[in-house]
Amino acid sequence: MMKKNNMVWSAKGIFIAGFLFLNTAVNAQKTADLSTISEKTLHTILEKNRAYYKQGKVADYIPELGKVNAESIAFSVVDKNGKVFNTGDVSKKFTMQSISKIIALMIAVNERGEADIFDKMGYYGSDKPFNHFANLETMGKPLNPMMNAGAILTTSLISGEGEKPFLKILDMVRYITKNPTIEYSKSVYESEKSTGHRNRGMFYLMKNNGLISGNEDQLDNYFRQCSIELTAEDLAKIGYFFANQCVRFDGDTTYKNAEMARLIESQMLTAGMYEFSGEYSRTVGLPSKSGVGGGIVVSVPGKIGIGVFSPSLDRHGNSLAGYHMILDLVKQYDLSIF
Repeated sequence: MMKKNNMVWSAKGIFIAGFLFLNTAVNAQKTADLSTISEKTLHTILEKNRAYYKQGKVADYIPELGKVNAESIAFSVVDKNGKVFNTGDVSKKFTMQSISKIIALMIAVNERGEADIFDKMGYYGSDKPFNHFANLETMGKPLNPMMNAGAILTTSLISGEGEKPFLKILDMVRYITKNPTIEYSKSVYESEKSTGHRNRGMFYLMKNNGLISGNEDQLDNYFRQCSIELTAEDLAKIGYFFANQCVRFDGDTTYKNAEMARLIESQMLTAGMYEFSGEYSRTVGLPSKSGVGGGIVVSVPGKIGIGVFSPSLDRHGNSLAGYHMILDLVKQYDLSIF
């Protein structure tokens, strides 16, 4: 009798386990069905989060950035098939700022190899702001290529005289977005150059440490790359590129490189949102890179690219409304990698 009851309970256990497994699978499939993303979906999320700009502040330490309209907002997604969905101020251009760092890192590593680049800087995250000197004075090397010091060094390591390294970055941005009209803002560049004394201090400290051997032309290239202007759609295409092994949204495989994509995405996840990166990994859980121009680029590995724009920033220098739009999309489609 006992044996028979055990068999009944065993059968019931198998049935219940099977039911729970199927139910979980169905629910997971339901929450993660990216084919339902539409411009209406993005519009609903955008409108829900539009007012967050009131809680932040536009970056004005670079005078030209302070002139942007704080109420501007845009949201873009490139799906797995390369289809683009846009809502908001989709034609509004803004400067890449720190988002340009992931492009510069790709070029530098392509030219010199990962070992050579990271011999001169770390893979570390940070609890310090993006423009902090961090351990330059103690360890002598930047913490990572996402903070200003590491990014300035990265750009200085790209080969070529004069503005050639900058032009390589600009050409790569044009290639990834398939947008040959992308240029840089000369007024923002001049504004950054005339006020960038802190960055200049990092440049000369690294030059003193033997990491940089060139002159201020190399720093000018960094100021120029930060001044490249694009749209939220362009950012979504960059996000797609790194999410899909460096394959362009239209299927072009010229730069296909799974290891490069892993490197860039890991740096985005570790340090792409400045000192907010740890908390962001917990809440959003996706490789992302922000810029003080108000943009955030997001890669959903193996899937989609996301681009947002809203120039009102939180205390970390990240777009407030942009962060909340990303967070809502991630929750709705269960996109976190964790």
